[in-house]
Amino acid sequence: MSRPPIPAPGSGNPLPPHRVLTPHHLRATRAAVPAQTPPRPTRSRLPTADLLDGVSRWGVMDTPVGQFRLHPVRLARDLGLVAGWMNDPVVTAFWELSGPTGLTEQHLRAQLDGDGRSVPCLGLLDGTPMSYWELYRADLDPIARHYPARPHDTGVHLLLGPPECRGRGLGPRLLRAVAARALRERRSAARIVAEPDVRNIPSVRAFLKAGFRHEQDLDLPAKRAALMVRDRI
Repeated sequence: MSRPPIPAPGSGNPLPPHRVLTPHHLRATRAAVPAQTPPRPTRSRLPTADLLDGVSRWGVMDTPVGQFRLHPVRLARDLGLVAGWMNDPVVTAFWELSGPTGLTEQHLRAQLDGDGRSVPCLGLLDGTPMSYWELYRADLDPIARHYPARPHDTGVHLLLGPPECRGRGLGPRLLRAVAARALRERRSAARIVAEPDVRNIPSVRAFLKAGFRHEQDLDLPAKRAALMVRDRI
């Protein structure tokens, strides 16, 4: 229901701040060395920081429309489904990821191979995949340069995949459930934020119905966005 975070200046990656390079494991060699020389230790990759407090462990959310949960994306399992949704004209208008599957793969991989500040997820309603979500650290994203960000601000993007899931009031109910669960699991976060395109009236209305307020409009490099905020109560 909203576009991905804006790219950092000068980068070609869809979500450049979510991609960090880490050293490859060094392979031990079999070259002969003097007996008195201890082997050099291999360098291991640093673990990815859990910057969003374990989205995969947020569990099932009971909602008025059924049981809902977020499953972090697995490329081998989910790429075709997400790419298909991205090529829906209604979605394309705001996500701008239509085209070859590789374009969606690049967008997802930038997050999956990154430092954990953005987690792409499938949303399952009563066990059926029906939405795509991104939970991200807005305070660590380039968007933070365009509004008064606070530490641990948690951002959310959402699209409803199948056309039959739209226009039924699912968006507000699921947004309300996810925002409440995010605030429950992320004790350090005081609020949930979103920045849908101001032209995406259904999205803005869904956030309002879900308990978000319209804080202000933001002039971002790629769009004019409505900053939506839900505070911890």
